[in-house]
Amino acid sequence: MKRTKSENKPKMASAPNSASDPMMNQGPQENHTPNREAGTVSKDSEQAPPTNPTHDSGLNWLFVDLNSYFASVEQEVRPELRGRPVGVVPMMADTTVCIAASYEAKAHGVRTGTIVADAKRMCPDLVLVEARHELYVDYHHRIVEAVESCLPVTAVLSIDEMACRLMGRERPLLAAMELGRRVKATIREKVGPTLRSSVGLATNRYLAKVASDMEKPDGLVALPLDILPRALSQLTLRDLPGIGARMEKRLNEKGIRTMEELLALDCEQAGELWGSVWGERLWHWLRGEDFDMSETEHLKSLSHQHVLAPEMRTPENAWAVAHKLLHKAAMRLRAGGLWASSIGLAIGFAGPKGERGPVSTYGVPTKGWKGELKLSECQDNQTLIAALTRLWASKPAGEQYDHPYFIGVHLNELVPDRLHSLNLFDGTEDEQSRTRLLAVMDQLNNKYGMSTLAPATMLSAFKAAPTRIAFHSIPELF
Repeated sequence: MKRTKSENKPKMASAPNSASDPMMNQGPQENHTPNREAGTVSKDSEQAPPTNPTHDSGLNWLFVDLNSYFASVEQEVRPELRGRPVGVVPMMADTTVCIAASYEAKAHGVRTGTIVADAKRMCPDLVLVEARHELYVDYHHRIVEAVESCLPVTAVLSIDEMACRLMGRERPLLAAMELGRRVKATIREKVGPTLRSSVGLATNRYLAKVASDMEKPDGLVALPLDILPRALSQLTLRDLPGIGARMEKRLNEKGIRTMEELLALDCEQAGELWGSVWGERLWHWLRGEDFDMSETEHLKSLSHQHVLAPEMRTPENAWAVAHKLLHKAAMRLRAGGLWASSIGLAIGFAGPKGERGPVSTYGVPTKGWKGELKLSECQDNQTLIAALTRLWASKPAGEQYDHPYFIGVHLNELVPDRLHSLNLFDGTEDEQSRTRLLAVMDQLNNKYGMSTLAPATMLSAFKAAPTRIAFHSIPELF
């Protein structure tokens, strides 16, 4: 059977069964759920009949999740860091947060999102390393290449996660487990011994992701259909991707507090609980069903944000950084063939050190402000900069708003090319010339760096807002 690669087939998978070594896990959300009876569950699966006779018992997806990815890469490149608690930070400042932590640091309670000052108190021996975007992207491509030497990668979901569709003889449980072991070993052999991964196997991509989270670090877990209800019932609601603190609270308010109660819902009830088609999709996924959503799935929003260094906390410098963040977001928008229907600006203002009141995630006394503007579907710099300028002009004024410390730019309600509604001006000669000019600018910036062609208002921000890792997309070097 011929295998084909596809970058955008959206399905998720997760699995239970285990094989372990020590190491690390990293991602925008951390899930440290232990492998609940994973080994015994897999053994039982060879004897019990499938719970749903409409499905065969084969596994369809293999999901790879690199453990503590950024910290692991640093330990791979710098042997002196191995075995030591490492925190990866966007800048060397106590007011920022750790964007990754090695498992040695996690043992002291340091996690992704921990304020650096707090992390130092939790772990006095913590070694802080400033994030190196280009290094992590380089290792990402090497890892993808290593996985593809075992089987094709169907979808790269983030810098440290990818999914592979299983076919033919790869689908039986024992064959899939052996393939998972081979993937893990190949990453260590071809890329580096400190780069450990957790692999999940399941009938759909969502459950394969769940399985990869069940045993960390360095797990191997399979969720075949015959053990699925029993395995899922041992999880908590927060163990499911897509259920965060707010959704958990909402479910609790509706009387859903356990996985058993969630699984007892029918499809219609699940849809009503979520208030969207997501609830119905989740209902089908949790029953092992595998279906393709490539026609309807696309990125709904993208954003860039930055915590300003103390010397950059002036309105002029903050505006330059906002401009740079928009420039980066607009390039990603066009690269993805997307159009923005809304733009948002978020600003955090630092107050005096002794001031009482709300304290930001970064430990800074703060006042926050957000603004948003609706747009006619667009992707060009001129329209986006004009909208950002209007938002900036509407921010609060006064002495208490003179020290911005945080800037975030968001492009929302994104529409893919195939669904974009043309307007009266799209076909004009001026508009076509502008589109060609943007394409050339993006090509040059992608090849030589994003500062090659950029608005002059960004000049003071180039060093202030260096490229950061985008967890949910494959980062480009701009």
